[in-house]
Amino acid sequence: MAFADLTVEQQVETMLPLARQIIDGFDLGECELESINHEFNSTFKVTASSGERFALRINVNSQRTLANLKAEIFWVEQLAGVDGLRVPAPVKTRSGEYISKAWHPMLERDLLAVLFTWLEGEELGDEPTEEMMRAAGRAMARMHAASRDTKLPEGASLPVVDDVFWSYGNAIEPSDQVSPQDKATIARAVDKIETITRDLYARNSPQLIHADVHPWNVMWQGSDVAIFDFDDCVIGLPVQDIAVTLYYNDTAEQDAAFLAGYQEFAPLPKYTETEMNALKMQRRILLLSYILETENPEHRALVPEYLEKTIERIHDLFGR
Repeated sequence: MAFADLTVEQQVETMLPLARQIIDGFDLGECELESINHEFNSTFKVTASSGERFALRINVNSQRTLANLKAEIFWVEQLAGVDGLRVPAPVKTRSGEYISKAWHPMLERDLLAVLFTWLEGEELGDEPTEEMMRAAGRAMARMHAASRDTKLPEGASLPVVDDVFWSYGNAIEPSDQVSPQDKATIARAVDKIETITRDLYARNSPQLIHADVHPWNVMWQGSDVAIFDFDDCVIGLPVQDIAVTLYYNDTAEQDAAFLAGYQEFAPLPKYTETEMNALKMQRRILLLSYILETENPEHRALVPEYLEKTIERIHDLFGR
């Protein structure tokens, strides 16, 4: 049986031996492991013999290279020193390395992993309040301001996301789950979005951005937020970062609170409503491409409904 044919629970079971092997590389003593998320990647809560807790992320569906992970770790360490910004800290192995790897027999490849310090609090989740979204906006503005001129060190690299598929590749075109008519509709939308994106890049300078600030990657800590899961960080435009967050919001009030929070710390980048709508559509098309090729069975099951609504939204935004 292929890994992709396993249930989520079965996939997690195959990850446990790797997680234990990786944790053995740290000076944490006897550890308790608990799976807390298995979607794009697989994350385990690690409780050390001392009672100290950590989060172990094993990259499963991620296409991140070693150079990409080095860039992520470098940036997170930089952000940890920014006043008013809370992020997890990467933890070194016994041998002084931040990045671990372990062979997965079913996937027939090494999976890369990073251990982070534990963040207290609760994820914003399905119904973040306006107070929470305002705090998330402030946090993003701090990240953007702190990283405007940050340069990656030698041996670290990230893609520049000036195309719709953000260097991940287009899984829609070769898919037999998408009809020729729907492929043509999506291709027309891609062309329009890339024209708008090129114009935005002509007017603005790219920089380090998180690229995945949504309510399940933001921890509420009672009065402020912590941002985590930098696995998708890229070289892009602040407006692209903002668009990702707005894509996941459910209400105009959440949008307004987030943008107001951002402006408490820094001016918003300049964009039109048309540009923002195109960037939010880009996010949806990118996610469609992801679920068409993911190993996660629950995400693959979303394809028919997600595809249908994507086509509807493209028609609403760009016409038929």
